[in-house]
Amino acid sequence: MDASQSATSTTVPPVRKSVDVSVPADRAFAHFTRRPTDWWPESHVLVARRERVIFEPRVGGRWYERSTDGSELDWGRVLAWDPPRRLVLTWRIDGAFRPIDGDERASRVEVTFTPRGPGSTRVELAHVELARHGEAAGRIRAAIDGPSPGETLARFAATLTSGEDHA
Repeated sequence: MDASQSATSTTVPPVRKSVDVSVPADRAFAHFTRRPTDWWPESHVLVARRERVIFEPRVGGRWYERSTDGSELDWGRVLAWDPPRRLVLTWRIDGAFRPIDGDERASRVEVTFTPRGPGSTRVELAHVELARHGEAAGRIRAAIDGPSPGETLARFAATLTSGEDHA
């Protein structure tokens, strides 16, 4: 199989990361979706100087960054908004981690919030349908299969346990 066949096949495995947090699922979902600027890594930006990361709380809503100069860049669209259980987004990124227009070449980010007992939730983040990135799929998967999504979830968990949560 040549590189173009493997990159566009549907066999590009998803990347999955998870973290357990010591809060109920409704609080974890609210913090994840209402306060992403608190935990989103500074290295994960599309704008020159990020002011905020925003999830519009509805199916069809935008997932985007706003710069300090007021400009905005989309990361994707909300495909599922099911508090406090699930959030599904398109991820509009190319092989150089720059924004792309539209969802036809965008993969998906699925985030689930599963209660693990009283006051405890497993938060799982999966990058799926990576083959939608075409020839860049393998390169993107290799980049995100490293520590990045796990570090992002660790930052999320730390802001929940550090007393900074006001969701």
